[in-house]
Amino acid sequence: MADLRIGVIGASGRGKLARLAHRPGEGARVVACCDTATRALELARGWYGEDILTTGDYRELLKERLDAVFVTTPDFLHEEHGVAALEAGRAVYLEKPMAITVDGCDRILATAARTGSKLYLGHNMRHMPFVLKMKELIDGGAIGEVKTAWCRHFVGHGGDFYFKDWHAERRFTTGLLLQKACHDIDVLHWLCGSHAKRVNGMGALTLYDQIPDRHPELERGGAKSDIGNWPPLKQTGLNPIIDIEDVSLINMVMENGVLASYQQCHYTPDYWRNYTFIGTEGRMENFGDGEAGTIVKLWNKRVKGYHGAADAEYEISGSAGGHGGSDDHIVDEFLRYVRGEAAPTTSPLEARNSVAAGCAATESIRNGGAPVEVAGLGAGLNRLLEGAAGR
Repeated sequence: MADLRIGVIGASGRGKLARLAHRPGEGARVVACCDTATRALELARGWYGEDILTTGDYRELLKERLDAVFVTTPDFLHEEHGVAALEAGRAVYLEKPMAITVDGCDRILATAARTGSKLYLGHNMRHMPFVLKMKELIDGGAIGEVKTAWCRHFVGHGGDFYFKDWHAERRFTTGLLLQKACHDIDVLHWLCGSHAKRVNGMGALTLYDQIPDRHPELERGGAKSDIGNWPPLKQTGLNPIIDIEDVSLINMVMENGVLASYQQCHYTPDYWRNYTFIGTEGRMENFGDGEAGTIVKLWNKRVKGYHGAADAEYEISGSAGGHGGSDDHIVDEFLRYVRGEAAPTTSPLEARNSVAAGCAATESIRNGGAPVEVAGLGAGLNRLLEGAAGR
């Protein structure tokens, strides 16, 4: 089997994911990398070999003979780079969020449908063992029919990763209901078997605007986790512009009638997310979200008062590798998808729906919490996607 020839647009940061795809002689090899940072290209040559193409212009990379491209640039570049790679006829791994606007997502979808190029979205939480266990239990009827769900997201490293660089500016992100919450909205959609049709939200910049220590405007912010950055008001080197929320709360009404909510705070002392699903016959909740000791608890017998001991508990083994081992799984699935050996677990359409819900909730937050209808697919795009599915 000849190696797939892989290119990477955005070699640093999340672009390191492509290292999992570099398997010379075993099915895939990275042969070209693009990044605007010289240091990133130096590192890439060390990872993949001095003979690879390195360039600061993604258009030069797309001229190469490639089977697939990882697009792992900052969020605001996903639309431009994803569309260009699809237009070039490459299979594309597109990091989440799909884009920072609904129109951007729809342009990407339309391009994939029109060109027939394969599009794979990097929603790696669909490969996390605790999420898969919860889906297995729901699909097996362990809590009956899901009626409501929520997610509490404790973003303990928020000040380290999201308020020191471009993430802190809405012009580059729309808001953190895309960059961070699109994962969780996608999981809520997936396990509830539907997607949001109407949302409302509350949120505000409640803490990081009080920190005066900012890096110079022309200096690149350093997103690096440091457990010593505590309490949060002692953070230093924040982005000179911060106009996004550090606390967001949203409510969702789904197409199938399920009611769901999501809560996000970027200055908690811990970092994890807790999901609760309640159905007609029980309740399920995770404690831990990937590390060793993660447990999914199920209650499906009625009791009086608080009952900490669940009726069933499922211990989830901690997995080696990034994001609880899900990075390895998602890269492997993408490569098999490119070869025609596997169907994707992730969904471009559902990735679009998670962005649409996040955009609508952000609009609601910034307009006093008024309910907002989530943008659906236009008739033209719907026909195009249906036509592509029938080819």
